Amino acid sequence: MTDMDRAAGRTSRRCFLGNTVTAAAAGLATVSALSSSGCSESMRQASARKSNGFVKSGDVVLFQGDSITDASRDKNRGNNANDVRALGTGYALFTASQLLAERADPGLKVYNRGISGNKVFQLAERWEADCLALKPNVLSILIGVNDIWHTLDGKYKGTVEIYERDYRALISRTQQALPGVKLVICEPFVLRCGAVKDTWFPEFDGYRAAARRVATEFHAIFVPFQAMFDKAAKNAPPDYWAGDGVHPTIAGAGLMAQTWLAVVSQAKV
Repeated sequence: MTDMDRAAGRTSRRCFLGNTVTAAAAGLATVSALSSSGCSESMRQASARKSNGFVKSGDVVLFQGDSITDASRDKNRGNNANDVRALGTGYALFTASQLLAERADPGLKVYNRGISGNKVFQLAERWEADCLALKPNVLSILIGVNDIWHTLDGKYKGTVEIYERDYRALISRTQQALPGVKLVICEPFVLRCGAVKDTWFPEFDGYRAAARRVATEFHAIFVPFQAMFDKAAKNAPPDYWAGDGVHPTIAGAGLMAQTWLAVVSQAKV
């Protein structure tokens, strides 16, 4: 393979990822529906993020959730904004790096306070210290997979109704304490491989729907991670994106970051 062939392959892959992200953000039926627009459109949208008003100069951005957000972050450095070790190795780090690179804004502060194994009620138990005290301007939450997983393995007695009730109470409490906070609610997701068995369905779809209802009720931005991974799994096996069906690989985390940025860039403030 020549250097020119390798360069062409890299360009093709970049275009594919850009088009996949744009399709998820726009809610299109398939990735191929967008492919005719070419990579230039994705690049145009990426550059437009800089002027988007959802994340403003000097904002505090907080990522919250479970192990998918935690991603082995160094919790001893949790008070350090924009710290690579404090942000973990997953989508929160990749998203933060792009936000900081695009804006070159020394006042922008990004934190990760995800904790492995958490369910919604456990977010609530630590919310004062791990959210409200940080006074985020932008709060992104991804939670839900443990609310069903720990029920299936007998570690927790949860239901979709409990998940939705607890989630609604958490967001209501947040808005009362931080009336100007901008909310991003991420869709819980799984891929059909590894730990994810047929017994997860159709109940898991109820958790996804509940997260969307909460986002709608509280006028939050909704990031469609399940729709994104469903499309991605048509182009590479599910375990390419999440080896155990739950925790993203580096490719899966990268796709999540690109999708989060694409959705937020199109948000109306």
